[in-house]
Amino acid sequence: MPPIASSSVETHSPDNLIAGSAPIVTNDGTLASGQNLARGAVLGRITASGEMVLSDPGAVDGSEVPVGILVHAQDASAAAKACQFYVGGEFRSSEMVWHAGYTTDAEKRAAFDGSAIVVR
Repeated sequence: MPPIASSSVETHSPDNLIAGSAPIVTNDGTLASGQNLARGAVLGRITASGEMVLSDPGAVDGSEVPVGILVHAQDASAAAKACQFYVGGEFRSSEMVWHAGYTTDAEKRAAFDGSAIVVR
């Protein structure tokens, strides 16, 4: 007779990405192929395709404007993949993954101006 119940143990590894008590809001999207991004990556959306990439302030394809923060690490190295991203809440800049083009704290804090994301 198979067991009626089973159990397992998982390790919880908390991070400090979420910084406050503001409501957390997420959205769904597609991470463009050719990327392997960590949780907390700052995402921009390519206008022509609607796909998400690491936001680069020097880009001219729409992705220069940050639209969210990646909820879970996602490997889209081989093909585009569905992803979730935060579009609202308070987040710690030091825990976010920024493109090297964001060089100052002031740029990082201002990146989400006009959105429901607050960078601390």
